[in-house]
Amino acid sequence: MDHIQEQFVQQLRNYNVALSELQLAQFETYFQELVQWNEKMNLTGITEREQVYVKHFYDSLSISFFIAMHNIDTMADIGSGAGFPSIPLKIAFPHLRVTIVDSLNKRIQFLKHVVSEVGLEGVNCVHGRAEDVARLSEHRDHYDLVTARAVARLAVLGEFCLPFTQAGGRFVAMKGNEIEEELREAAHSLKELKGKYETTYRFQLPDVEQSTRHLVVISKQGRTPSKYPRKAGTPVKSPLV
Repeated sequence: MDHIQEQFVQQLRNYNVALSELQLAQFETYFQELVQWNEKMNLTGITEREQVYVKHFYDSLSISFFIAMHNIDTMADIGSGAGFPSIPLKIAFPHLRVTIVDSLNKRIQFLKHVVSEVGLEGVNCVHGRAEDVARLSEHRDHYDLVTARAVARLAVLGEFCLPFTQAGGRFVAMKGNEIEEELREAAHSLKELKGKYETTYRFQLPDVEQSTRHLVVISKQGRTPSKYPRKAGTPVKSPLV
């Protein structure tokens, strides 16, 4: 364990997240595969090792600082891209049964490769648009926790993610800067989709810039009305505002 991983371990220990040597090795394998694949396809603009550990791995695990992950069984990550936050959460909390949904098949192939190389079990990588996948019975109103990281504005994300969330479950939107305007804009859509705004957790990444992050927590109050999500592309073009 070098100084970057030592720092990573110490930062997580502040939030009672402990990693074994095996888990640290899995994070390192993930990093190496991310950088290698990034040379042939656009996965991330962040490739410097210390920055990946802070801005991707630590940031992904921040959900566990505020949500009791031992109470979560099933998780869906919508528009996961290079696997954030789902893969880091799965490494740190192996009991999770994770479904990753992404519309780009190249990214799904990368994620399947990472899952194999890192040695993860109980991860299902699904190629498809969120609006289409959410209508399949095995995914609809199914997951304890649904996440999305900087994918779209909250009014759009709700229609992508709440149909996956089971009644009593939570949808957590991972956001960067101030989100008050997005919350106001999303009020109508959340009500339509049986979501209820719960709280926003604000924290800073342990980097030089002390980058601010927000976790917006939405609880699911009931089953998604059958008319949602609307057909692929519509939520982005015509958000429920």
